[in-house]
Amino acid sequence: MENHKIRVAITQGDTNGIGLELIFKTFAEPEMLELCTPIIYGSPKVASYHSNVLQTQCQFSIISNVKDVRDGKVNLIPCFDEEVKVEFGQPTNEAAVAGVKALDRALADSREGRYDVLVCGPMNSGVVQMKPFNFPGTVKYIETSIGEGQKAEPIHLNDILRVALATEGSVKDIALTKELIVEKVKTLHNSLKRDFNVSTPRIAVLALNPVAGIEEKIIAPAIAELAESKIQVFGAYQADEFFSQRKYDAFDAILAMHHDQGLLPLRMLSDSKSTILLANLPLVCSIVDCDAQHQIAGKNIADEAILRNAIYVAIDACRNRAHYDEPMQNPLPKLYHERPDDGEKLRFSIPKKREQKEN
Repeated sequence: MENHKIRVAITQGDTNGIGLELIFKTFAEPEMLELCTPIIYGSPKVASYHSNVLQTQCQFSIISNVKDVRDGKVNLIPCFDEEVKVEFGQPTNEAAVAGVKALDRALADSREGRYDVLVCGPMNSGVVQMKPFNFPGTVKYIETSIGEGQKAEPIHLNDILRVALATEGSVKDIALTKELIVEKVKTLHNSLKRDFNVSTPRIAVLALNPVAGIEEKIIAPAIAELAESKIQVFGAYQADEFFSQRKYDAFDAILAMHHDQGLLPLRMLSDSKSTILLANLPLVCSIVDCDAQHQIAGKNIADEAILRNAIYVAIDACRNRAHYDEPMQNPLPKLYHERPDDGEKLRFSIPKKREQKEN
C-alpha cells in the first residue's frame, strides 16, 4: 500500500461456476476501480468465453506478472497454459483444478508481497482429485501455503453478526476441550482488535446442547480463565434464547460450538451476503461465502454483492491492520534509565549529617 491503491488479488474459482461472472459484474462499476486495483488470477481464454456468453461491460488487461499492474484497470494474470473446456453447470474435476491452479499462483505471489489482500472466488473443493493437487479445501490450502505455522481461523460475518466456530463439524463430531475454547476466543479477540478496529471486544460463547455437563466441565472453566486474562467474554448462552431474544446485539462477536449452531442464524437473521475472513494469518484474506453454484452458472443471474462484500471486508481489514500495527513498528525508547535503589544508603547517611551539625 505504499504509493498505489490497495491491490486486491482475486482468484477466478471453479471455471464452470459463477466466479468470473461475479468478477465482471463487480468491476463493471467504475467506482470499484477508484477503490482498489484488481488483479485477477485465472485464464484469459476462459475469462473471454465467460465475458462473451454473459455480454459483460467489464474489460481486462492481460499482464505477465504483478510488476506490470496498472491502476484503473482490471488486470488478469494467466495461471496455466493448457486449454480448459468450459461447461457451465458441470462440476468437473478439470474446472476445479483450474481454480486451484489460480489460487496456487496467487499464493506464490503473496509470499513475495506482490499485492495487499487476497479474495478467493467460489470453489467446489470436493471434486479436486487430479495430481499434483491434494486439495483439502480453500482454508486449509491457504493455511498450509502462507500460515507460517499459524492456524487460520475463519470468521463468518455479515451486517449484523460475526461468528467463529469452536469446531467445523456437526454436533455429533465435536471434541471440545478447555484449551481449545481458550485458544479460539483469544484468536477471535485479537482479530476483533486488529482486523475490525474494536478497541475493547465483547465476545459471547454459546452453550453446547443437548450434551450434559459440557458447560460446567469445559466451557465455564475456559470462560473463567479468559476473564482472568482481562478478555471480556461471557456465557455460556443457550443458543435458542440468545438469538430469539437478540442478545447478540450486545456483543462484537460470537463463538459457536459447531457449524449449524453458528452459521444457520448468521444466514437467516440477515439478507446481507456473508463473507469469511481468515484471521491469524500474515496475509489479509477473505473468501466468498458460497460454492461455485453450478446450477445458475452462465445464466447471468448471480448476485455480485457476495464478491463485493468480500472485497470490502478485505480492504477494511488491511487498513485496520496497518493502523493497529503502525505504533508497534517503531516504539519510543525509554525516556529514563532505571537506577538501583539508594534507599539504604540515604537512610544511613542522614544521621551522620545531623551529628556533624551538632558538633
